[in-house]
Formats: sequence, structure tokens, C-alpha cells
Amino acid sequence: MRVRVQLPLLSCVLLLYQDISTWATVALAFQTLGVVYGDMGTSPLYVFTDVFSKVPIESEVDVLGALSTVMYTIALIPLAKYVFVVLKANDNGEGGTFALYSLIARYAKVSMLPNRQPADELISSFKLERALHIKEILETRRFLKTLLLLLVLMGTSMVIGDGILTPAISVMSATSGLQGEVSGFGTNAVVSVSIVILLALFGIQQFGTGKVGFMFAPILALWFFSLGAIGLYNLVTYDISVLRALNPAYIYFFFQKNGVAAWSALGGCVLCITGAEAMFADLGHFSVKAIQIAFTFVVFPCLLLAYLGQAAYLMKHPDSASRIFYNSVPESLFWPVFILASFAAMIASQAMISATFSCVKQSMALGCFPRLKIIHTSRKRMGQIYIPVINYFLMTMCIIVVAIFRSTTDIANAYGIAEVGVMIVTTTLVTLVMLLIWQTNLVLAFLFPLVFGSIELIYLSAVLSKLLEGGWLPLAFASFFLCVMYIWNYGSVLKYQSEVREKISMDLMHDLGSNLGTVRVPGIGLLYNELVTGIPSIFGQYLLSLPAIQSTIVFVCIKYVPVPVVPQEERFLFRRVCPKDYHMFRCVARYGYKDVRKENHQAFEQLLVESLEKFLRREAQDLALERDLNDFDMDSVSVTGDDGAGAGTDDLRTPLLMNDQRREEPGASSQAAAPMGLLLPSSVMSSDEDPSLEYELSALREAMESGFTYLLAHGDVRAKKESFFLKKLVINYFYAFLRKNCRAGAANLKVPHMNILQVGMTYMV
Repeated sequence: MRVRVQLPLLSCVLLLYQDISTWATVALAFQTLGVVYGDMGTSPLYVFTDVFSKVPIESEVDVLGALSTVMYTIALIPLAKYVFVVLKANDNGEGGTFALYSLIARYAKVSMLPNRQPADELISSFKLERALHIKEILETRRFLKTLLLLLVLMGTSMVIGDGILTPAISVMSATSGLQGEVSGFGTNAVVSVSIVILLALFGIQQFGTGKVGFMFAPILALWFFSLGAIGLYNLVTYDISVLRALNPAYIYFFFQKNGVAAWSALGGCVLCITGAEAMFADLGHFSVKAIQIAFTFVVFPCLLLAYLGQAAYLMKHPDSASRIFYNSVPESLFWPVFILASFAAMIASQAMISATFSCVKQSMALGCFPRLKIIHTSRKRMGQIYIPVINYFLMTMCIIVVAIFRSTTDIANAYGIAEVGVMIVTTTLVTLVMLLIWQTNLVLAFLFPLVFGSIELIYLSAVLSKLLEGGWLPLAFASFFLCVMYIWNYGSVLKYQSEVREKISMDLMHDLGSNLGTVRVPGIGLLYNELVTGIPSIFGQYLLSLPAIQSTIVFVCIKYVPVPVVPQEERFLFRRVCPKDYHMFRCVARYGYKDVRKENHQAFEQLLVESLEKFLRREAQDLALERDLNDFDMDSVSVTGDDGAGAGTDDLRTPLLMNDQRREEPGASSQAAAPMGLLLPSSVMSSDEDPSLEYELSALREAMESGFTYLLAHGDVRAKKESFFLKKLVINYFYAFLRKNCRAGAANLKVPHMNILQVGMTYMV
């Protein structure tokens, strides 16, 4: 009887859970409208205007051919490519160019910075399938590593270029609607109003989008439904026969009639998919299913209706192409639609600006961008950030673009190159993921770039034909940021290699003795450096420069690993650097490229000391266990753990805080505190009874009470005299300029200035 009662109850619970999960996904899909699809949603403002500026309307073939090209472009790129394939190539729910790169870097050692450790592969999100042959090719050929990095940096540079062009073209397209409605409102007025709106848009970035973000989705939802409704009205009112454009043969007729002009018009057609990359780049804020639902059931049909309606209007009014969007709006709805279009343009711009901030932050985390000040504008959402330098740069560039080009057609020529460039990078990286990680059938793996890559290359050839008519602009932006990022990465790698070569030998440390050849005073010294093993040469400079050194020294390495987020319990890795009486440790603090370092120095100090105490207890426990096991027959002990390397003096492979929570619980037995699968004999001494442990813990607490001192290096990187000219130019001038003008180490590490000691050092690379 009990089973009969419980089964219906269980079924009801499961159904309720499914309903809640379904509604949560629908709610998330609704929110994506305000963040992901703003750019694509504002494309109807300017697509046909740009297309028919290159191909004048002379017959219905021109309208139907352009419409068919636009519809099948939307169906193939955003729907077939992104919704059904690219979204699945996510990095634990994160998307974008750097997410794909980190996915590949996690699988194959393609990172130019050689600081990867075996312990990194124990992070819970690190597990991957393997395709060894391709992996070995990538790992052994430096040229391919560099080429892959340049490809990723180029894609990132194009995204930053989008952050300049999207606000410019979106705002200018929206305000240009006033030209036909307000007398005397000419090009100068459009430019002036656009600049004022851009100043306001970038001016409010410092306050964050959290307070107005809840309005984005309803406004964009209303915008999409307005596009669909107006499009349906125009379709029924003017010429429903434009549905013939569903026949792709009209694309052929369009090219047959117009030849080179039709190929040039592709530069306008490609604008219908601007923002498609945002579907993948903004994946971390939502979910795959939510983005798929929103595009398939809302965005896709509304955009198709919008373009069908505009084409139907053009069949009756072919002279309206230059202002097709606003002319096709019923006169009684002009002002509501104009206001809605202005808001939609600002939201689309906001989404791209925020994406640029996130992109720059990820680049900084992976060592590919100079350190800049990052302000977190929300206490609840990690991803809401503001980078003042980037914001003012984008604002200045946007205003210059609007003031110089003064026309959405010229800006569109530049816009297309940036969009198609990012898509080609994504296609290439996803193909690598299909081969390396998914191990897709070779035919399907090569069919993906063959189909979509060919389409994108055709579009790229079309937009490059407008190189002298504005197309040079995104290439100039991309080249500038590519140089900045590659020079920073190149210099950082050389500096790290120099630190590895010059690290202090353990023989010298043993010769110095536990006092290190100087006086040890109470306190904890945190020496920040980038080495994950060994003693950095800067420590020798401190021993020579200071009359005394702290009683406890911790070498702290802030390291970013190729995963989106590192769980807090897996954050720290500790090891002992020298014998016990030296009181020297290494701490590797690992962060993912999406992690936000929000803790202040007090919180970091507290967490570090607590973690160090746990490490010491664990080390003592393992040593006690090892001593006790020497008295037992090993055949009678059940061991199912790892390869026998303890967590003591020479192990970095086990995350410090993992599996330690059970040991801290009241009443936990000694067996609960054991390593996995290891049955402890009852005679093992508890860690609290170990006199040497108690002495070390008390010394650590005494040192903590005396305070922390932050030991930082003020390093200068110079190329060796025998280096070739280009290397000297890059390192001694360009890289030196970036280091001088980027954020200082103390500010970047969030450490108090009163407790800092800095020693200068020159690295010869």
C-alpha cells in the first residue's frame, strides 16, 4: 500500500519539477531578447537601404533576389550554424572566441605561457576526450601554436571593432528617421543628435546596466513583435507575391541580371546577420536551450516577416529604398516606432559595449592584454563590469566614425568586415573542436567549414571590395588591437622564461641555512611572482637589499587557467619550498578566465592563512600515517588512492581545500579524515597531538598577528644586446610603453600600499 501511495506522489513531484524547469527556460529565453538579439534586431533599419544603394531597383528580380539572399543567409548562418552546431561547442556553458581557445588549450598544450601543472587537470571542469594525433601535431609545432593564438587575437580584435561600429551605425540609423518627418532636419542634424546620444550612452556606463537591465527584454520583445506585425501588415497590404522569394532560384536570377553589382550588394545582405556571434559570445549569461528557443520561435520569424514586409512595400514603391524602414511604417505609428527604434538601437549598442568589456577582461586573464582598471558595477552579477579606459576609447572612436563618415552606408561597409571576420574565426575554431574533442566523422567535420566557411568567404570578398569606401576602418582597429595583444603576450612569455632560467637553486638555499643568511622577524611575507615552481630570483634581491626578512615566506602565484570558473574549494594549491625550519611555502591561487577577484586583501589574507593551516594539518596527518604504516604489513592495508605521492612536501596535484571539509566537521573520525580509500590504523596520531605541528601552527598565528608584508618586484624587461633589431624594437619600446602605462602591480593585485616593499630588477630576454 505504501508503494501505491508514493508512486503518484513521486510522479506529481517530477511533473512539477519539469513544469518549473520549463518555465524557467522560457523566462530565460525572454531575457535573451534584451541582451543577445538587440544587434540583429536593429538590422532591418539599414539592410535594404545599403543593398539597394549598390543595386538600383529596376525590376521585381532585384527585390526578390535580394530578399531571397537575406532570408537564406539568416536561415543558414544564425539558425543552421549557430543554433544547431556552434552553441554546442561551449566551454562548460561559456561561449565566445576565448572560450573556444581555452577549450582547445585545455586539451592540447598550445598556450605560449609554459606554466601549466598536472594539478590543473584535476579541476572538476578540466576533463576532456582526446584525439591524440592532432593533439601531438598542435603541441609539437610552435608555428601552429602561434598561428592559433593570432587567429584568436584577430577574432577578439574584430569583436572590439564591433564595439565601435555597432553604436555608431545603430544610433545613426535610428535618428536618420527624423530626416523625412522633421523639416530642416538634415545630415548635420543627424550627426549632431547621434553624437549627443552616444555621449549619453557611454556616460552612463560607469553606473552599470543592472538598474535598467530589467527593461531591456520587454522593450526588445515589443520591438520584435512590432517588426513582425508591421511586416505582416505590409505583406498583406502591398504584395503577398514576394513569398516567391522562398524559392532560392531568385538568388541565381539576381546574380545573373546584376553581375558584379549583385556581388557588391552582398556587403549589404550580410548586415542582416550582424550580432549573430552574440548568440555564442553571451552564452555564459543564459543557456543553450534558452538562446535556441528565443531565436527559433521569436527572432527568426519576426525578422523574416520584417524583410518580407519591406520587400512587399518596395514592389509598389521602388523609389523608397533609401528610407525603406520608416517609409514602410504606417504613418499613424511613425512616432511610437521611432521611439521604440531609438531604444532598440541603444540597447543593441549597450549589449555590444558590455561584450567588449567582457572580451577585454578575458584577454587580460589569459595574458593577452595589458592590465587595466576593472570596476564591478553589480554585487550580484559577476559579469557586469566597467573598464574606464576602454569605455572612453570606444566613445572617442564612435564619435570620430560618426563625424567622419556621416552616412550609415559608409559605416555599413566597415561593419560587414568586422562581423564576417569574427564568424570565420569561429568557424575555424569550431572545426578544430570537432576534430580534436568531439572526434566527429571526418566527412562531417570537413563539411562544416566547407559549407559555412565558403559562404562566409564569399561575403568577406564582397565586403573587402569596399576597402577604400570605409572597409579599411575595422581592419585598422583590428590591426591595432592585434599588435597590442600580441606584443603584450610575446613580452610576457619572454619575461616568464627569463624568470624560469634565473630562479635560485635549492643548493644555495641549503647553504644559506634556515635563517637565510639574515635576521628573521615575526610576520608573513607574501612575495608575488609568476613562477609555479622554484624560488624566483627577485627573492635573492630582497635578501641582499633588506636587513631582515619575515619569519614566514609565502611565494604567491596568481594564475589563470583555461577554464571559465575555478570552484572556491579548488582555488589554492600549497607546497613546502624548503625544509620545515625554513617556514617557506608556495601558494598557487588559480582563477578561471570568467572569475572575478572581488575579495579585498583582508579576505585574501584570511583565506590564505586558513588554507595554509589545513595544508599543515594534512601534511602532519600524512606523515603520521606514513610512520605508522611502516609498522604494518602493507598487504593488509586497502589502498585505492592515487599514485602514492603524498600531499606533503612535494605535491601540487591535490587542491588544498578539497576533501578537507569533512575533517573539520565536529565529531569526524580519523577514518573520515583519511585519504580516499585508505583505512587508517587506530594508533595513528591525530594531527592536533603532533608537537611539531602545534609549534608550526602557533608560529604561523604569531606571524599573522605581526602582520603581512607584500613583496613585489618592480621589473624592467630589456632585450639582450645580441638580439635582432625587431626584437629590440618590440621589447625595449613597444612592450616597455605598454608596461609603463598599464595598471601597476599593487593596484592590480588589490594590496595595501602601506604594507608594500618593492625591489627593482631587470630581466634580460
